[in-house]
Amino acid sequence: MATLGSKSKSVWYCTSCGNEYSKWMGRCPACGEWNAMVEKTLETGVTKARNTAAGSVRAPQQLSDISSSAEQRISLGYAEVDRVLGGGIVPGSLVLIGGEPGIGKSTLSLQIPLACPDLETLYVTGEESARQVKMRADRLGGSAPHCHIFSETCIDDVLDQAAQMKPALMVVDSVQTMYTSAADSTPGSVSQVKEVASALLRFAKESGIAVILIGHITKDGYIAGPKVLEHIVDVVLQFEGENRGAYRILRSIKNRFGSTSELAVFEMTAAGLREVPNPSEILIPMHEEGLSGTAIGTTLDGTRPLLFEVQALVSSAVYGTAQRSATGFDSRRLNMLLAVLEKRAGFRLGAKDVFLNIAGGLKVSDPACDLAVICAVLSSNFDYPLPSDVCFAAEVGLSGEIRPVAQTERRIAEASRLGFKKIYISSYSKLDKLPQSDIKIVKVSGIPALVKELFK
Repeated sequence: MATLGSKSKSVWYCTSCGNEYSKWMGRCPACGEWNAMVEKTLETGVTKARNTAAGSVRAPQQLSDISSSAEQRISLGYAEVDRVLGGGIVPGSLVLIGGEPGIGKSTLSLQIPLACPDLETLYVTGEESARQVKMRADRLGGSAPHCHIFSETCIDDVLDQAAQMKPALMVVDSVQTMYTSAADSTPGSVSQVKEVASALLRFAKESGIAVILIGHITKDGYIAGPKVLEHIVDVVLQFEGENRGAYRILRSIKNRFGSTSELAVFEMTAAGLREVPNPSEILIPMHEEGLSGTAIGTTLDGTRPLLFEVQALVSSAVYGTAQRSATGFDSRRLNMLLAVLEKRAGFRLGAKDVFLNIAGGLKVSDPACDLAVICAVLSSNFDYPLPSDVCFAAEVGLSGEIRPVAQTERRIAEASRLGFKKIYISSYSKLDKLPQSDIKIVKVSGIPALVKELFK
């Protein structure tokens, strides 16, 4: 029965981005998704009662009176995950982990309580039965006597159980399968996802229980559901990788308790996810020495330096038009670097095919990779192998000059730690704190000087 004076109206929500419209449209103007509009009836003119109890209204506090002590953190048993979170998960925080189906989100969320057997954990699954979770735990080879499995999709029942158990950590897999009676719609809809996330956030803040929330992503790579979901939670972690490959990357997109420039690398094995504390070891050469067309470059993903191998193949063009192909590198930037080599350094590459590959399936866009790309191309063109203990970190300009890049000290320190003996950088680089190591730093100003130094 409608309330006296109230009116009802129909609005249309986009299930992909959560935007609201007054009429149905085949394509959402905000995100461009087709056939994503869902109708919802709203009651207007109804005054909502405040649910704040009498005497519980909090007064504003002066900034100087608020304690600024460091947040207490809980270790999750994985050094890489703790580092991405900023040193561990904060009690009372809401962490959202998003990723494609089959990428390993459920495996990672189950391995956390298995790695912390003394941590009281409530694992809520809305996609699997308790028996399926047990079979997966047996396959992962862990034992967690303090981990409780709860197969439920009603978030109201989940919060009641969590309030009784009072665990230190609660994992919800996934937010798209949960529903609440406060919203009259199907699970996974815009209103349900918003209400479920808001209920979990209120529960986490009031109880001090850390909550890990698993979320699916759309075909465009964005977390499914309304965009407000990412604003509600405290931390957003993106789980990336290819199902065909063995390596996964856990990247911090948003973090109210730490840096957003961190990432963790995992390897998917038969026994679950394995930490890769040194990703550079899987990206540097895995072949015999003496091969031409290879060079080692440096890149930064956030604040983490990585060393990788650039492979180039230069051969005479069989057909009339020379081919240019790049895997893991911007093909337009490759064409620009080849034009610089021909115009500024006199190398005739216009009649030759050039193929470039970043080994290990890595995709790089750091300008510091330019110098390694040029050296790999020249090495293949001359059929002259470069020393295996040499790496490069510099940008190449259109006039052929070698330009400095950001955080050169970090790149030098990573190269030294991996045993490289020489690194080529720009002569314009200003180094503040050099690492104490035996690595030799060679500064070059342009491509001609680089060629004279390398190909003697």
